[in-house]
Amino acid sequence: MARYTGPKAKIARKFNEPILGPSKALQKKSYPPGMHGRGRKRKQSEYAVQLTEKQKAKYTYGVLERQFENLFHKAARKEGITGTNLLILLEARLDNTVYRFGIAPTRRAARQLVLHKHITVNGHIINIASYSLKPGDVVGVREKSKSLEAVTESLSARSAKRYTWLEWDNQSLVGKFVSYPERDQIPENIQEQLIVELYSK
Repeated sequence: MARYTGPKAKIARKFNEPILGPSKALQKKSYPPGMHGRGRKRKQSEYAVQLTEKQKAKYTYGVLERQFENLFHKAARKEGITGTNLLILLEARLDNTVYRFGIAPTRRAARQLVLHKHITVNGHIINIASYSLKPGDVVGVREKSKSLEAVTESLSARSAKRYTWLEWDNQSLVGKFVSYPERDQIPENIQEQLIVELYSK
């Protein structure tokens, strides 16, 4: 399946945020990419602002257009605020949760671990990155994969950051998806209401 494999710095500069991982390009070139990036500054239309926010969410979570649209419609059918529901569904993806646990340094690396069958959910190997977790699901590193250099390095470099909707046991390399997160617990800088307005047109 097609994924963005282009320059990370270009995307970071486009949104002025390191959404695909840390980028020195933002410090060196604090203007958008392209031949007109430095010079022309014009006011964006309402549609352009909304579209940019959707693109930012897609790149952040590594979701394709059709997947994203399906998630939006699923969020719209659920009770509650559509924009918040959308972010919760994105956070509940298996690849995102593997990243949040610190098993992988980026969501892209987390997706690779899932696709290569290194991750289990409730004791069963799951190789679907978009698998949607439910409260109570237990995510772990497969026994044969616990010594993988990529996993051990990522966990050793893991910051002290904790997420209230997740529990992680560093000894057994097993984590629990305790509950769906609240909006104010999700750290991503995404204005989900703009995405809702875009799809409402």
